[in-house]
Amino acid sequence: MGNLFTLWRDRIDTNSRRAVDVYTRELPDFRKIADDSRARAAIVDFAVFLRERTVALATENKAFTEDDLAFLASAGRARAEGGLSLASQRHVLLLHTSLTLKEVHEAADPHDLDDVMHTLAWLPPQGLAAQTAYTRGFLTGQEAVVPVVDRVRMLADTLLTDDPVAAEMARSLAMDVPDRWVVVVVRIPPGHPTSTDVLDHLLARHWTPVRWEEPGEFVALVPDSGSQDLAVVQDFADGVGLPCAVGAARGRTGGLAATFARARQVSRAAPVRRGPNTVHHLTDLFAEVGAARIPPVDRWLREVADRLAAGPDLVATLDAFYRNDMARTRTAAALGVHPRTLEYRLRRVQDLTGLDPASVRGVRVLSTTVTRVLAAG
Repeated sequence: MGNLFTLWRDRIDTNSRRAVDVYTRELPDFRKIADDSRARAAIVDFAVFLRERTVALATENKAFTEDDLAFLASAGRARAEGGLSLASQRHVLLLHTSLTLKEVHEAADPHDLDDVMHTLAWLPPQGLAAQTAYTRGFLTGQEAVVPVVDRVRMLADTLLTDDPVAAEMARSLAMDVPDRWVVVVVRIPPGHPTSTDVLDHLLARHWTPVRWEEPGEFVALVPDSGSQDLAVVQDFADGVGLPCAVGAARGRTGGLAATFARARQVSRAAPVRRGPNTVHHLTDLFAEVGAARIPPVDRWLREVADRLAAGPDLVATLDAFYRNDMARTRTAAALGVHPRTLEYRLRRVQDLTGLDPASVRGVRVLSTTVTRVLAAG
């Protein structure tokens, strides 16, 4: 082959030093590691090794050997044990890919078209093999320095952002990655206990990806089979000891970012209850979610809610009425009031809103209003 590989090989030392300069400039984690002169020299040596093997193997159209991949894995492990974060590790791989393509471009001239095309065909499969080995080693290294709860959270994050590294992360945690998931979003009020304690207990019972990062938002990814989603929610609710609102959506691995957005939307429309006994999907709260998207309807339902607030416990009364299938005796018992008191309250609802709570229209409007009020906590 032509001059491309000769020039590329001659520039290995220069390109390696430039790569390390880029890493330390772009990534605080790398900058911290490279502050130590011996550590920086080791990083440069690794960059040189990787480029020497890349040029040699691309020239001969050969794959990385098992020894090569094992060395890459050991380097990844060392980075994790040295304190490199997963986000920085992912960024390093992107920077390396970009720099490799730049190095090929800089070494090529107009007469090297065949060599360039050959290299561009060689790089994707071999680059993937190298990155997979490095990532696998990195995740192994994290086992020694990152708590299990944090590693599970990172897995949940990668699944929810459709990051392909999720498969390797799940393997390192001995978790399955099914094709289909239920993404569950639980809203909780302020005043919850320490998240790590709750998650430690939860993971002992349910070995599944979970995270609790956003204030007042817990997320679980549960295989879409059976009723494990409700079991996870109930155990979580028991752990926090607070009322919560639950929303969920179904989706496939690789498309969970959109699924997460839908589940979060449903959770915001779901009623806040103590000891939840159901997991709400969009089909359960279609009216509530839809109303929030249409400003005139949203304003009207707020006005209905304001009218209900003027009466004696009318929201709680309607909630019990609809949850008991409008059976008056059961509703009165659930509320702990006399049946006549219940009748008075239902008449008061009609007086204030102009809606008969037992009519078709009344059920649709008032049940939606009640759910929205309860969702607001």
